[in-house]
Amino acid sequence: MPLELVPVRCLTDNYAWLLHGNGQTALIDAPEAAPILHELAARGWTLDLIALTHHHADHIQAVPEIVAATGAKVAGNALDAARLPPLDIAARPGETISICGEQAQVIDVSGHTIGHVAFHLPASRMAFTADSLMALGCGRLFEGTPQMMWDSLSRLNALPGETLIFSGHDYCLGNGKFALSVDPDNDALRQRLDDTAAGRRPCAPATLDDERATNPFLRVAELRHPLGMADVGDAAVFAELRARKDRF
Repeated sequence: MPLELVPVRCLTDNYAWLLHGNGQTALIDAPEAAPILHELAARGWTLDLIALTHHHADHIQAVPEIVAATGAKVAGNALDAARLPPLDIAARPGETISICGEQAQVIDVSGHTIGHVAFHLPASRMAFTADSLMALGCGRLFEGTPQMMWDSLSRLNALPGETLIFSGHDYCLGNGKFALSVDPDNDALRQRLDDTAAGRRPCAPATLDDERATNPFLRVAELRHPLGMADVGDAAVFAELRARKDRF
């Protein structure tokens, strides 16, 4: 049976994600304890695992309280363990961990931070990308370089097109406005935004194929000529898009 998934709104615009199946429950990131513990209690679920994507406080700060309440084990990137809460399961990018009985691939998506990872569950066609690939956008480069983030997005872009992308924040409105500013003739983008505004579909999660069609940071090849950057490499075009987004 497919895993059951529950989005949990936390803080101002964060998402945490609860997964349940095969007699287990897992949490992706821990921004705020109260709403997460409330959802667990409402469903009678016992939390087994917290999988952390990166070290920023708004993704890890609730770990001590949730662990104290549930006894859940904590998993994260072994290469960034010094900046994460104590890890019971330390996995390196390229390895796998078990999430609700499914094998989840740990993918290096450094850029937003060094050591940021995503979790890809091929059997459930899900990828939890936090602040790397986001709905209609990507995360700011606080620690990594444009080349590093472009490489990370390229790794995610190599996943199957039907993969659902679950990011760590609701930035859909701002990301959509920026996407239109650099890609105004994109009919798929306009349709996605119109459908979201009309309540016909949520902005996120969306499939990777949807992101490929509408997310400017995955449309470097299509935007190279409109940006007047026909003779430069992909990472340079990405860097220009990211700089424009930062000023937007």
